[in-house]
Amino acid sequence: MNSLIRFSILCASLVMSVVAEARTIEEVKASGKLIVATETAYPPFTYTQNGVRTGLDVELMEAVAKKMGVKVEWQVLSFDVLLVGLAQNRWDMAVSSIGITPTRAKAVTFANPEYCSGAVIVSKDPQVNSIATLKNKVIAVQTGTTYLPNLRAIPNVKEIKNYPKDADAISALLAGRVDAWVSDRFSAKAAVNSMPQAGLKIGGFVLVEKLAAAVKKDNLSLANAYNKALAEVMADGTYKKISEKYTAEDVRCK
Repeated sequence: MNSLIRFSILCASLVMSVVAEARTIEEVKASGKLIVATETAYPPFTYTQNGVRTGLDVELMEAVAKKMGVKVEWQVLSFDVLLVGLAQNRWDMAVSSIGITPTRAKAVTFANPEYCSGAVIVSKDPQVNSIATLKNKVIAVQTGTTYLPNLRAIPNVKEIKNYPKDADAISALLAGRVDAWVSDRFSAKAAVNSMPQAGLKIGGFVLVEKLAAAVKKDNLSLANAYNKALAEVMADGTYKKISEKYTAEDVRCK
């Protein structure tokens, strides 16, 4: 291998190493903006109302960013690419009711939990209300969520259908293409309350989990700054106000 080739490879390696570095909190502050990826089809956490991005996750992130001294630049994408983009440095953080799991924690670094919740069963049949009653049933779930592996672990489920958005899963349930839909309890509550004529019933939990924003793996500079600001938002009453606005309760992990 001649010296020119070696030099070219070295340059390419250096470029790749630079690209591979996530932005530190100092770099984020210097730019004045925190680039955050989310989806906008998951009420009451991230959704669009009258053309405006809103929700608990959205308002909380903006409150935390304000404490950090920066503004949020939002990137709206499908849920299943949010964590992938962190590894590619396409954005600084991802937030959208992301459940903390051991598998995900190997790929990204989670900030401190924003809230605790869990996945519940929703069905038009009041008898489909627990894990045991999912036997021989067709279940709808959003692609990329933590609910899918938990549903796969339930014995004798007839079929699990993946949908890009919760709204698609709800449509399948209303149309009778599935027997049940599994989603976050607050999202389920919002959906059921928004269409009382549909006759949807909320059943029991499939799992309980902690949810948090995420940064690129080992970007502790940004994660620690976010955690500090989040603690301040929780301490000064801002968190409680935002939480009760969207869920009618304080949903922080006890």
